[in-house]
Amino acid sequence: MKCTSCDKLSFSIICETCQNKLLVPNFYKKELDKDFFVYSFYDYKDLEDLIQSKYHFYGDRVFNILGKLSFKKFALNFEFTHPILALPIDDHTRHDFSQTAILAKHLKSTFIKPVFNSLKASNIVKYAGKNLEFRQKNPRKFTYSGEKSCDVILIDDVITTGTTILEARKTLKKHKVNVLFALTLCSFLS
Repeated sequence: MKCTSCDKLSFSIICETCQNKLLVPNFYKKELDKDFFVYSFYDYKDLEDLIQSKYHFYGDRVFNILGKLSFKKFALNFEFTHPILALPIDDHTRHDFSQTAILAKHLKSTFIKPVFNSLKASNIVKYAGKNLEFRQKNPRKFTYSGEKSCDVILIDDVITTGTTILEARKTLKKHKVNVLFALTLCSFLS
């Protein structure tokens, strides 16, 4: 097969050279609310083509590589006073896989336990390419069916305006769930 980044022949959908040279994660921090932060590993413009793979049959392989290179490395270096949960935002399987579930899976460690199918959007609206006004007028209307009174990390693939993460956090607060911070694969930095 061909590497999706450089088109060279590869045994993996993203060759080792591209993984080691082009996909080295950085750590970006954005304050969404007072003392509430989202951390991202990449700038969206650097991953745009790879992020769009979520709409294609091979996207799960791309997200597994990206999760291994970023979320897994984070989990290996993360320590906390007690075990916490990783909650993927709206991990419905709409395109044969859930990119947020794949990313959360890579967070599994001594201190982080991924939990699936508990934070769901009841309003299935597509935010891709939509502005803040549209997002605010069309909330996701999250429901939560998971553990109460716990500490969690919210997981999403991309942060643009922060609307989705803040709405998810608000829903979780109603269930006495403390969101420590959010982790996303990439964010719109420019």
